[in-house]
Amino acid sequence: MPDTTCFSPWEASRPAFPGRRSSPLDQRGQRDIAVLSRVGKPACFLVTALRADEKGAPTALLSRRAVQERAMDFFLEHLRPGSVVTAVVTHLESFGTFLDIGCGIVAMLLIEHISVSRISHPKERFRPGQKILAAVRSIDREKRRITMTHKELLGTWMENASWFHPGETVRGEVRSVKEYGSFIELAPNLSGLADAREDLRPGDGVSVYIKSIRPERMKIKLQVIEKLPPLAEPEPLRYQITDGVLDRWVYSPAGYEKSAVETVFTAEDP
Repeated sequence: MPDTTCFSPWEASRPAFPGRRSSPLDQRGQRDIAVLSRVGKPACFLVTALRADEKGAPTALLSRRAVQERAMDFFLEHLRPGSVVTAVVTHLESFGTFLDIGCGIVAMLLIEHISVSRISHPKERFRPGQKILAAVRSIDREKRRITMTHKELLGTWMENASWFHPGETVRGEVRSVKEYGSFIELAPNLSGLADAREDLRPGDGVSVYIKSIRPERMKIKLQVIEKLPPLAEPEPLRYQITDGVLDRWVYSPAGYEKSAVETVFTAEDP
């Protein structure tokens, strides 16, 4: 089912190039590509007819497009902003991630909605074929388009900060380097600030000492101890929300000195 061709499927009845009628060779090539791209992978189809071959053996005629239309109709009827669903990562681009939310229906997860801690590329969080959780961010019923968000499921500032304590030494990832210091990710939804060091670059793994945690300012003060070897792959995600429908998610802790950092899911695209 999940693969990189499902959001741009090859159709034998569609011309290979706009304005040019597809030849039998074009159609055969398109069908071959469609079949080869799904070898060894599960896929959804609708049985449109049953026939017998020349030897009398039953043969099923299948339609991928028909089952995807049914699946999209179901999603548009039953999902709403804030709905939490299981999805599979199909493709990673610099701007975001394509997710299969079922039967080859692909929804877009933009990079800024993957986590609170900023990343330069989705490959720092996901890998193709990975099963994740995501929440519906918006639904455009007219264009039959669904967009997703992910960061809300990874927990609030306080939920993430509760895993750490002043005086601990833990692993972190450098996410950005400024003149006044470096932002170090402790968890996908939690970062702290360390003093500036000339040898640090975004993506570096580091060992950091936690100097202080201040919920009222939503700040964590860190000290870099040493650089560490990079991880072979992203660490497993720790979800704080796994099902249901979200109406409002507040990231910032109670008593935060500034305006609340939150996501409201009640608004819906026409």
